[in-house]
Amino acid sequence: MSPDAQPPIPGSCYKFTVKSAEQAVSLIREKLGPTARVLTVRAIGDTGWRKFFCAPRLEVIAQVDAPASPKIAAISAEPATPLAEKPAAHARFTQSPIALQGLAGLLRRSGLTETALTRLQADAQWSDLNSLPLHRALAETSRLLRAQADARPSRPPLTRAAFLGAPGVGRTTALCKWLSSEVFRRARVGHVVAVEFDRPNSLGPLPIFSEALGVPLAHFPCETRPAMPGGFVYFDLPALSPRRPADNQPLADWLDHEQINERVLVLNAAYDRAAMRDAYTAGRDLGATHLVFTHLDEVPQWGKLWDYLFDEALEPLFLATGPSLTGDLEDDVSGALVRRTLPDN
Repeated sequence: MSPDAQPPIPGSCYKFTVKSAEQAVSLIREKLGPTARVLTVRAIGDTGWRKFFCAPRLEVIAQVDAPASPKIAAISAEPATPLAEKPAAHARFTQSPIALQGLAGLLRRSGLTETALTRLQADAQWSDLNSLPLHRALAETSRLLRAQADARPSRPPLTRAAFLGAPGVGRTTALCKWLSSEVFRRARVGHVVAVEFDRPNSLGPLPIFSEALGVPLAHFPCETRPAMPGGFVYFDLPALSPRRPADNQPLADWLDHEQINERVLVLNAAYDRAAMRDAYTAGRDLGATHLVFTHLDEVPQWGKLWDYLFDEALEPLFLATGPSLTGDLEDDVSGALVRRTLPDN
């Protein structure tokens, strides 16, 4: 952009390529004025042999919300280019869908599904969010997501619950994590019941872990009620079948016969969306009341989990963020998703 160029039109977007965030802030305030706001920032670098000798740079896209100063001085190095104008050959400009789509585009890039985004856009606050500077819009979006995800009646603490899940989801490990939290953090006492009946059920580390915690492990048939007031009983059941509902009928019959109304569905968050949805549907058919996500340490984007938090019928219990049996547990589920989904939260 030359010194004699016309002032930017309010609402116009400009792209800067700079060496640091400090330089970006200085240039935007100096050249676009105090009303400009940043839409996106991403690191870029040279390709080929040049990447070994050249430091990475930042591509910043900013928007002018009010009339800028009458004259904008030229920017050294690589100039800012209005998105509506044809860029100079040396500007390395490419039109950014994120810049054009604003807040919605950034949320998509952060991993939110179209279902979650549509839910946000249907809220009465959505139009107001889009008029805010990006950092404030993200903060308000965080609060709105948490409010929608937590808008369910609170349930009493688990007392007598079965842990359900498809093969390979880490069902028994999730139970061990919950046991350690009950014993160490909440100082509760109780026992665990392993159930097999018509299909084998590998207990993995549960027998040794229960012994280390001082939590008795029994095998059904046995007492399925708490041994003392305020105590707990948790059940480790055989794996459910995500795609063959008829195979889950013995599980359903046993849960109903024993009157176990608290049913924790364990989902592997590293599975693709179709596999997660099949397992989720099978768990809902079995009357699941609570939800646990495992293998979060293997998932780069957690945004797809918001869809499950909007189901008021299932209360999120915790996120398993690692393999440890006595840790790697995040029980502020919506708060953890906000921190991992939206920047600067």
